[in-house]
Amino acid sequence: MKHFFKRIFRKEKGNVIVLVALALGGMITLLGLVIDGGHLFMTKSHLQKTANAAALSGAQELLNDKTAVRKVVDELLEAHGESGSLVEPFDPIDQVHVKLKRDVPLFFSSLFGVEYLPIAVEAKAGLNPMGETKGAVPLGIDESVDLQYGDIYQLKVDAGDSEAGNFGVLALEGPGAKSYEESLTYGFEETLKVGDVINTQTGNIAGATRKGIDYRIGECPNPEGDIQKRDCPRIMKVIVYKLYEQATNQMKSVQITGFAYFYVTERMGANDDSIKGIFIRRAGDGTAGAAGTPDRGAYAIRLTE
Repeated sequence: MKHFFKRIFRKEKGNVIVLVALALGGMITLLGLVIDGGHLFMTKSHLQKTANAAALSGAQELLNDKTAVRKVVDELLEAHGESGSLVEPFDPIDQVHVKLKRDVPLFFSSLFGVEYLPIAVEAKAGLNPMGETKGAVPLGIDESVDLQYGDIYQLKVDAGDSEAGNFGVLALEGPGAKSYEESLTYGFEETLKVGDVINTQTGNIAGATRKGIDYRIGECPNPEGDIQKRDCPRIMKVIVYKLYEQATNQMKSVQITGFAYFYVTERMGANDDSIKGIFIRRAGDGTAGAAGTPDRGAYAIRLTE
């Protein structure tokens, strides 16, 4: 009987060893799959973020040419270590479509002959008429004005001229020359969006306008016509509006219907009551508007895929 129990115990020890070996093998396999899976996930996440950033950055140059788009995309891919991942051909037209593909090395799976696994991602970004933004100046243009980009326009800052023409001065921070000058000089800090109703500014405030324009030109003394510098204060974001309420012989309030970019070409003269410049097409900070938002040359960049 004693020898019988010894034989049973010896068999159980053998079974335990087999079970432990199987469990250990399963754990190692599971750990290997987790490592490979985690590596693939992190790589794909990195590639997707890089593709998104490249598409968004490249879309800023869609209004220039394909060469400018490609340069920006290549620079961003190089900064993220993905210069060799771009799938050719790369042909931006009305949007930037970035495809990245890379063979990702595996660790555990290589023991079974699977050394690499291809990972592919893509991102598309395009320009959409701006519907919401910060940094606008308290100057507006009536939506009925037919903009010819590159032609000289005059933004009137005299109340009488505003009534007779298509341009108006707006009270974004409330009435008064001081608040007007502040928002003209540095841009309105709060968010404005299509559909907002804002009051107009009264009186001739050419003096405050002159100070604001002088500051902007002083901060960006680049030659006239150089409108590609992205941080140039001579480029102002103005409001496109339609009449909302009229009192007596002047507009009392307007409703925002869109946004436009205006490049100031020269300083105001001592007796001027207008700002001379050109309207330009440009992508900038902001959010794309809903379907039907009018295209007045100010665009927000949005991922479409």
